[in-house]
Amino acid sequence: MTRDGGDSATPRLPGERSAPAAPSMVPGPKNLITDVAGLLVGNAQDHVIKTGVTVLTAERPFTAAVHVMGGAPGTRETELLAPDRLVQEVDALVLSGGSAFGLAAADGVAEALRKAGRGYPVGSARVPIVPGAILIDLLNGGDKDWDVSPYPVLGEAALNAAATDFALGTAGAGTGATTATVKGGLGSASLVTETGHTVGALAAVNAVGSVTVGDTPHFWAAPFEIGGEFGGLGPAMPADPIGIAVKRPARRQNTVIAVVATDAALTQAQATRIAIAAHDGIARAVVPSHTPLDGDLVFAAATGARPLDDPLADALILGHAAALCLTRAIARGVFHATPAAADPRPCWSELAAGLPEAPPRR
Repeated sequence: MTRDGGDSATPRLPGERSAPAAPSMVPGPKNLITDVAGLLVGNAQDHVIKTGVTVLTAERPFTAAVHVMGGAPGTRETELLAPDRLVQEVDALVLSGGSAFGLAAADGVAEALRKAGRGYPVGSARVPIVPGAILIDLLNGGDKDWDVSPYPVLGEAALNAAATDFALGTAGAGTGATTATVKGGLGSASLVTETGHTVGALAAVNAVGSVTVGDTPHFWAAPFEIGGEFGGLGPAMPADPIGIAVKRPARRQNTVIAVVATDAALTQAQATRIAIAAHDGIARAVVPSHTPLDGDLVFAAATGARPLDDPLADALILGHAAALCLTRAIARGVFHATPAAADPRPCWSELAAGLPEAPPRR
């Protein structure tokens, strides 16, 4: 109750209307990006090299867009995702470890799609459209002394493994990922909006910044957690948050590469705005983010199965939901990471082991 006997917890000026209630959103049944009907995700990894590939594909070509905010991106075919380009749909999106070597993962994906008869028609030929992005996992303790690049084979294997269920944590493109304080990983999350649209996110978390607060196991993303999906510890306020935020990182190039997806019918321009909005999700989950040493990038994918009732209002909600999903996906990727020999960082579970009772994985 307010002092004047009103029901609002926040006093209002005379004549001021209360803010509308926030739209209700709940996770989809799997809490994965594949809650967007028609989407499939596959992982392939090499635990000796400590690297891997994750592929997002669909039963048919889908609209895709991209937005890059990191200072050190590594990409393939992202220029064709601009709204004014000829090709408006893609056959798959590839997230890979391996730095520039990992861009070859998309070659394996494209070749497998070609054999399956997929691709943009060019006369009698088919050219699969497979944009990709990479993260740098070359200094994570894995054996990188290969004679032949492993990435085309890993890319094809990830495509062949594509399904509605897939592993999180130390899997796919998150296999060799790290953050400033703990091991990184592959994460995913979803939401269903009040308009009935499904939104999901997929993230390979290999950030220069920190996903946890100081030396604690509390996630920066904690205010956005749903149902204890990454430990349920809640937020923690460090004694000096500014000092933590600007702590000098090791001079290495890292990144968060991600896909946000929806079943909404979006143009490539609208999908681009969703990708832009989703970058808020990285900023909420990683401190600092979008640095000169990160290649932070978000792809957006839209299957087009569900029209927009109100293009402006629905697009706003979709962008908001995409950011929320990406925040949660980043934390879930770190939460589910598992230890391996010669890891340069501890896993989140090892950091949380010092708590009176380590929280259960969910």
